[in-house]
Amino acid sequence: MNNGEVILVGAGPGDKELLTIAALKAIQSADVVVYDRLVSKEIMDLVPQKAKLINVGKNVGDHPVPQERISEILVEEAQMGNEVVRLKGGDPFLFGRGGEELELLVENSVNFRVIPGITSSIGAATYGGIPVTHRDYCSSVHMITGQGKRGTKPDINFRALKELNGTLIFMMSVGKIHYIIEGLLSAGMDPKMPCGVVENGTRSNQRKVISTLENLEEDVKADEIKSPALIIVGKVAKLSDAFDWFSKLPLKNCNILVTQPKAKASKLADLITAAGGNPILYPVIETEPIRPINPPIEDYDVIAFTSSAGVQSFFDDLMEKGMDGRVLKNKIIAAVGSQTAKTMAKYGIIADFVPSKFDGATMVKEMAEKGILSGRTNILLLRAEKGSDETIEALNQAGVKYCDYSVYRTKYLSHNPINREKIDWITFTSKSCVTGLLATQNEGVLRGMKAVCIGRQTENLAKKEGFETYVSDMSTVYSMVEKLKELAVSDCSPCGEDHRENPVNSEGGLK
Repeated sequence: MNNGEVILVGAGPGDKELLTIAALKAIQSADVVVYDRLVSKEIMDLVPQKAKLINVGKNVGDHPVPQERISEILVEEAQMGNEVVRLKGGDPFLFGRGGEELELLVENSVNFRVIPGITSSIGAATYGGIPVTHRDYCSSVHMITGQGKRGTKPDINFRALKELNGTLIFMMSVGKIHYIIEGLLSAGMDPKMPCGVVENGTRSNQRKVISTLENLEEDVKADEIKSPALIIVGKVAKLSDAFDWFSKLPLKNCNILVTQPKAKASKLADLITAAGGNPILYPVIETEPIRPINPPIEDYDVIAFTSSAGVQSFFDDLMEKGMDGRVLKNKIIAAVGSQTAKTMAKYGIIADFVPSKFDGATMVKEMAEKGILSGRTNILLLRAEKGSDETIEALNQAGVKYCDYSVYRTKYLSHNPINREKIDWITFTSKSCVTGLLATQNEGVLRGMKAVCIGRQTENLAKKEGFETYVSDMSTVYSMVEKLKELAVSDCSPCGEDHRENPVNSEGGLK
């Protein structure tokens, strides 16, 4: 069998938005992914389901899979013809032991490529508001590991570092902070030299300590800073407060449960991340198209779609039959909201009507007010197998003839229980998400938790089930995030835990 290929990929410091395009392409085409502990769950979620995952779990001072065995795994998997991605936090060649892994690949004539990543020494410092170089303060930056070979104390020439007058970045070093500070002070460095430590850099729960060389160890211990963290020594650290943009993001330190179906959740999750929050993907429902379907289009004047899932199911069925949107000619097309209308547009259909408030009852009411619906008009609803009663009630009150036709169904997904102490907010984008989440938990566990809902009907159900509810001004995920920003200012606080790892632990709680 022909050899496969090994790609050493730098995953960056944690935030998936910092992946390079080349890294993303490699991850999404991998047959096998060999990964370390510090690769964030967000990035691991990008790995295709078909890929084989091998966790080699490297941590500072703890290598359950020896480095020699990791290199052997890469060779073995490639020799079976696989596209192997070796996924490393930061950059593979900066204290990532990428060079050591390449040596065995070269010995065994295994094809390989290397994709650089943003090193945490730059990424975490930047997210901490610290420019590692600045012409007014220094002309060089130096990266030093705090780990010696096989866990020994590193042999650092502190006197030489002191004479460089540059920014010093100590990586994997928080456990050696006493050794580093004593070494620099003994070498004659000014005790008042500005310093900083950044923990969980680029992640929503990032924390930092800005201090001076003489006080840094005490301040780090007081704040209980833990690995992963890096130490930055240099005059540039004094710029941290003025240049700190990341800590000012409105959802910083907020852990937000996203209950949308997985296929839809990425947009809401991306908006939360852009606002500094930590989206925890916890899809409680999924939709599946009903087949066969043969809706009686010719018999109705108005065709109404009440969700994007309904649009997708209907048009996919048309295309499977060799047909397209021309079957809707001479029909009035209604969409329950802007997202549903956008999905229709992807199939070349522009909605004739979208209500001012995005729910079925408002759609019926406003169509009747505009004369679209009357006693002589009939309407075909293409929607979920178990749609909302409010839409049907509104049609009955308007005296409109209708057909309630199912084109997809909603299934509830099973999950392990939630540890409510780890979540600040829950987001509900439909009534089904409320019901689906409740189906995964023991009765009463979620009572009193804060929930932002996409519309009044969803909010009414969530409130009835005991949530502390808030509703977005518009029925869009953009508006939901704006509402979260309004509410979260005083509600989210750092807890010092890394919530971007696997959100469900082996004991069934949210980690």
